[in-house]
Amino acid sequence: MKNEIKNVGIIGSGVMGHGIALTFARYGYQVTMNDISQEFLDNAMGAIRAGKYGLDSLIQKSKITKEEAETVISRINTTTDLHDLKDCNLIVEAVPEDRDMKGKIFNELDKICHEETIFASNTSGIMISDLSSFTSRGAKFIGMHWFNPPQIMKLVEIVKGPETSVETVDLIKSLSLTMEKVPVIVNDSPGFFTTRFINSWLMEAYRIFEEGIAGIYEIDQMSKLAFGFPMGPFELSDLIGLDTILHISEYMFDEMKNPAYAPPTLLKKLVLSGYTGDKKGSKGGFYKFFGIHAEK
Repeated sequence: MKNEIKNVGIIGSGVMGHGIALTFARYGYQVTMNDISQEFLDNAMGAIRAGKYGLDSLIQKSKITKEEAETVISRINTTTDLHDLKDCNLIVEAVPEDRDMKGKIFNELDKICHEETIFASNTSGIMISDLSSFTSRGAKFIGMHWFNPPQIMKLVEIVKGPETSVETVDLIKSLSLTMEKVPVIVNDSPGFFTTRFINSWLMEAYRIFEEGIAGIYEIDQMSKLAFGFPMGPFELSDLIGLDTILHISEYMFDEMKNPAYAPPTLLKKLVLSGYTGDKKGSKGGFYKFFGIHAEK
């Protein structure tokens, strides 16, 4: 099955995009990573080499040699032109959670790529049937939801749209296994399983804090100590990005009209004030906004 996919296009070079690109390249696939500026791509290549989960850290841990790292790097090309992805067998989109942005990209790629090319979205909440409507290849459109950091996290949530063919599902499942991931297949719905579950947890944690029942640090501590979670809801929010969470929760509420998914005022207030989490260009996240200095 692996031989059917040789050239992989990655749209977006942020934390998820470059992590997915690195993972594919480590397992022998030729990768073309696309973004809107060469600066973004250069930063991504820097992270692939020297980031927290980059190749240098693998060399230091004796998991790969310097020569193997250079081979991985040689498999990754970068481009700002979508037309350079025309010969890819698989496209994995990893741009921000914006339906219109994703749809525009898929619509353009649908005209550029071969009809046999499979399109996969790393969306964490937008319905696959919604995104595939921007293309003419419903049978070859699928959700491939990775988790942060994609180089480390084992789960790949494979989302089967209403038109996604059995062959496409089987191929993406097999492909995930070749990269030592654990693929789990779910059906299409706003938020699928993982985001629907985590969104409910995050929104409730925000409301509990707003009601004064417990503090941010205390909620994070209890979540870890009582339930064994590696991170509390506010730590996780800062990592994911508050703007991303806001987009997802607004989309899910609009689609399902379930008040449990509605973003509270607290989340909107922080995002509008420039506190979008632990990311470049942000003022910080929950911990920074509320001046919490306890060690996370």
